Amino acid sequence: MSVKVVKFGGSSLADAKQITKAANIIKSDESRRYVVPSAPGKRYSDDIKVTDMLYNCNKLAMENQSIDAAFSAIEDRYNGIIRDLGLDLSLDKEFEEIRKNISAKAGSEYAASRGEYLNGIIMASLLGYEFIDAASVIVFNEDGSFSSEKTQPNLRKKLQNTQRAVIPGFYGADVNGNVRTFSRGGSDVTGSIIASAVKADVYENWTDVSGVLVSDPRIVENPKPISVITYKELRELSYMGATVLHEDAIFPVRAAGIPINIKNTNSPEEPGTMIVSEVPDDEFSKYTITGIAGKKGFAAINIEKAMMNSELGFCRKVLEVLESNGISIEHMPSGIDTLSLIFPYSQIEGKEDEVISQIRKAVAPDHIELEKEIAMLAVVGRGMIRTRGTAARIFASMAHARINVKMIDQGSSELNVIIGIGEADFEEAIRRIYDMFINSVD
Repeated sequence: MSVKVVKFGGSSLADAKQITKAANIIKSDESRRYVVPSAPGKRYSDDIKVTDMLYNCNKLAMENQSIDAAFSAIEDRYNGIIRDLGLDLSLDKEFEEIRKNISAKAGSEYAASRGEYLNGIIMASLLGYEFIDAASVIVFNEDGSFSSEKTQPNLRKKLQNTQRAVIPGFYGADVNGNVRTFSRGGSDVTGSIIASAVKADVYENWTDVSGVLVSDPRIVENPKPISVITYKELRELSYMGATVLHEDAIFPVRAAGIPINIKNTNSPEEPGTMIVSEVPDDEFSKYTITGIAGKKGFAAINIEKAMMNSELGFCRKVLEVLESNGISIEHMPSGIDTLSLIFPYSQIEGKEDEVISQIRKAVAPDHIELEKEIAMLAVVGRGMIRTRGTAARIFASMAHARINVKMIDQGSSELNVIIGIGEADFEEAIRRIYDMFINSVD
């Protein structure tokens, strides 16, 4: 029998109605044997995610305030789900233990992880699957980094005799038994790790959209869905702000050659997006690009100095200043006498003058300035490799909208083009590129 690992996001498990949809999806396919649930998400726009409710409990505990009222709201949320599902299940014992540990300042990672833990127990009860606490199989190192070397044999040993199981996402435990978590959205990563361990045929990631879209629907009206995308392309889009899948979720399944299928819990009949290692040459999309994504909040330090190119160690000295100030470089376009360093503005905020002063002292530039409010766009697509004039078309779409391009950078893989523009032009730039490469083809 084929094996599928299925992960359901918070919006797919926000209440009993959504959980029932998820359960019906799982039961409709015998190969959906391993289930990875998130914590309940928002039921409506002004609602609060359970994970955020738990973070708030931890905050109150750390401030030596009572968590009783805040934690009771969490109990009510879960008890309402259990009641609406008609389950003969009590979580009172678990609630008591969690309340006690949070009050005893077990920490934010422990507190946040309990949303998935409790939802996992509910899902296992509803499905009749075995419940496996992720803390018993997902291993972190003492420094909080994930340990694939310890986790994979752990999982294989546990699951080889387990036909069907629910394993909560987002957390595990370190070698000392302390609960540790991935970054927000980390249930995606858990699902990928489990899919790799059981050598799944497909890793299905169920969310509230019908796959990956070419662009952000908040910016472009009704953007096209992407039917097939490679791991490399999705990695580029995820890094630049596309949020359908946690960027670290790609690595475990990519190494094992397992495809990911992004599906919509509310429209399970739709094919969604398949994420694969390679796409055969005869299956290229009719579009040159696969997707457009971007982020605001960048800044640039622009440096000018005559004969910079012949000065040994110039870049190293500048980078050492940034490193000592905790600033990581995203892009570094340069000319013969010019160098620009682009990084998240948040990393320099509050110490701008100090960093500029240190660079002046290190390399004595002729001119140096800090430029803020920069947005970065990534135009990604395997089709660009075989299509001439892609960069020219990007520039043309910008020129027609009178958008000034501050930077352009293309990697050696020719898989993506990175563009730097002013934040004020961000949304319009995305719409113009979409029109040039998608609407003009249809």
